[in-house]
Amino acid sequence: MSNIVTLGEIMLRLSPRDNLRVVQSNEFDVCYGGGEANVAVSLSAFGHKTYFVSKVVKNEIGEACLRSLLAHGVNIDYIARGGNRLGIYYLETGTSLRPSKVIYDRANSSIAESTINDFDFSTIFKDKNWFHFSGITPALSDSCAKITELALIEAKKAGLIVSVDLNYRKKLWTSEKAISVMRPLMKYVDVCIGNEEDADLVLGFKAHGVDVNKGTLDKNAYHEIFKEMKKEFGFKVIASTLRESFSATHNGWSAVMLSDDKFYVSNHYDINPIYDRVGGGDSFSAGLIHGLLTLSDKDALEFAVAASALKHTILGDFNEASIEEINSLVKGNTSGRVVR
Repeated sequence: MSNIVTLGEIMLRLSPRDNLRVVQSNEFDVCYGGGEANVAVSLSAFGHKTYFVSKVVKNEIGEACLRSLLAHGVNIDYIARGGNRLGIYYLETGTSLRPSKVIYDRANSSIAESTINDFDFSTIFKDKNWFHFSGITPALSDSCAKITELALIEAKKAGLIVSVDLNYRKKLWTSEKAISVMRPLMKYVDVCIGNEEDADLVLGFKAHGVDVNKGTLDKNAYHEIFKEMKKEFGFKVIASTLRESFSATHNGWSAVMLSDDKFYVSNHYDINPIYDRVGGGDSFSAGLIHGLLTLSDKDALEFAVAASALKHTILGDFNEASIEEINSLVKGNTSGRVVR
């Protein structure tokens, strides 16, 4: 298996129970998560050696966060300690017609205030195979954008494969700022992952014939935009999840991918009810990375889609699905019968 590095923020997640709203809640469930940390956890479960790079406050909250990563087999040797706080986000889980809602309390977090002096990427990338980041990390601060760029330069010097999940977050920055920062970074990227909104708001590519709110997904539109993205940036692989949002608890789920000029369309899953959709895209990224390292392109896409479909049934940011469970779903075992 491979040695994989991810870079990003991990946060404390606080969630009201039983679909309550935040204003109704006197207690919250606690877990930890964040895009690139979620990817590292999944890849560790798939048998890879994973290294998460970040900065975490040096107190008991930071320690609990690190223990959650260690419990899932993620190496924390390259996580800097210091700063003033761990970022927090509140997840209000929606149901039926009421959408889920994320409330951020992450300003001035340890990673957002980190500097390039906190990380020695030449050491971090030694004897590693793959580097994964997302559009969330450079959105945290100008310093994080510089750290991300330095990491990409060093990753390519070390010969790593680089993947990105474009992951646009409108609560962190504007589309104009995202495009100005992210487009110059794409020259370092081999594998680009992102949905139709990400491609538009982060890279400036508009997919026509797509309206996820109406459940309208023209797969040919993705093929065309992928070809444009490959022509401009030279990506080797481009993939997107396809989410049809019928309600907060009922989604259609599939994906498409362009690799070696071949366009692949995955199986479709009807996820109803959704238990927890946070981390669904991260589990897709992790599944695709694992698949591209170990399977054929078509099988890699199917593994990624099945992994992310299962994540929608699992509470918390981390995907606790095993390779065996994912492969069972790929084979069409969707009945949900008790396994004895």
